[in-house]
Amino acid sequence: MQTVRIHARVADAGVGAAVTAVVTVAIAADLDAGLGGGPAPPVAAYLFAPAFGALMLLRRRFPVLVLLATTAGLIGYYAVDFPPIGLALPLAGALYSAAEAGRWRWAAGVTVATIAVSGFFRLREGDDPGYLFGQELTSAAALMIAMITVGDGIRTRRLLRAEMRHREAAAAEERERVAARRTEEERLRIARELHDVLAHTVTVISVQAAVAAEALGDDPPAAGSALEVIRQASGNAMKELRATLGLLREGGGVTTPLAPVGGLAQLERLARTTSESGLPVTVRVLGEPVTVPHVVEATAYRVVQESLTNALRHAGATAAEVVVRYGDELRVSVTDDGRGGEPFASPADTTVPFAADVAAGKDAARGVTSGGYGLRGMVERVELLGGTVRAGGGGGGFRVDVTLPLAVTDRPAADIVPAPAGPPVETPAANTSANTAVNTTVNTTVNTTGGAR
Repeated sequence: MQTVRIHARVADAGVGAAVTAVVTVAIAADLDAGLGGGPAPPVAAYLFAPAFGALMLLRRRFPVLVLLATTAGLIGYYAVDFPPIGLALPLAGALYSAAEAGRWRWAAGVTVATIAVSGFFRLREGDDPGYLFGQELTSAAALMIAMITVGDGIRTRRLLRAEMRHREAAAAEERERVAARRTEEERLRIARELHDVLAHTVTVISVQAAVAAEALGDDPPAAGSALEVIRQASGNAMKELRATLGLLREGGGVTTPLAPVGGLAQLERLARTTSESGLPVTVRVLGEPVTVPHVVEATAYRVVQESLTNALRHAGATAAEVVVRYGDELRVSVTDDGRGGEPFASPADTTVPFAADVAAGKDAARGVTSGGYGLRGMVERVELLGGTVRAGGGGGGFRVDVTLPLAVTDRPAADIVPAPAGPPVETPAANTSANTAVNTTVNTTVNTTGGAR
């Protein structure tokens, strides 16, 4: 900023020096005195030249005042009958400065006024009208108008450049906002994917580890089966993690096979897996099944998976039921007979107020505050598709109701991991002896592994 000011002052000094030099030359080139052999111009006349030039130092701060002062000085110069120097030369710098500052109306007014006053007095002195209006005043007016035009043009160009810089800055800021928003959306997507990959498998591992610990002394085969379940479950979890991380590394154009995400056709397998881990689950399908977009199927599967995981980990439930209803919309309900809680709903569902506790990480179902993100991620997934979520309990048990559209016009970008056809990667079940041990110990495990849904 200081450098810009210095450059402006140097420029003003240069304009002032140019005005001083031009006026000085005009005074010294008094043709009337030279041709008639009259006296040379008085020294006082030359003092007006630096005075006109000095006014240019104030032209940026007081453009109109400089214009009026220059005009007044020119009138005073001619009032004392100094040699003629014309109108345009002394006023050129002031007219340009006023127009450059956006005061072109003042500049135009001064131009018209000086031409009119000069013509009036020159005619009174007996000058030839043809020469006066055909050459001298016309050329002076043309030069004065040219200076106004140049000043206004430079101002317009400067404003245009400033507007372009402003638009470029606004565009850059908008790009930064968009990038930040996309980063936040990607962060949430990654969090949801990692939660979905880990939550169910880790829950099963936790339950089976408790089974193995309890059966280690009394029933070694059951303990061995439970440990085998843990080994396979952790292996499958690693496959899903590799697939998710591979997608994140490669971006949207990844073509390598990924671990498939389950759909409605895999709910029976998910229910069987959960049942064999200690929570009996039944699945019912109501209505005529129709083709559902993959992203809707994947979201429904994740909702059921998360609900059953919560029931297995936190509810102390002994049974759960999954109901899928086909109609104008896809409705999925998951009910368990474990601990219930206060109801909540997503903001899109106006029938039940949305519980702020859910956004804060509080388990509305169990009344426990922790770092759980299951319900929050469930709500985010469903709302991305324009659906609604309602959940809560009362009189024992807990219920999750999800409504999803059967047609999705605008799929959220990269919200669901794409999946080729094939069975989902799921947690393997233990054998019969291990399942018996699971059923006898799961409630004890749940009571010691509390947390948020």
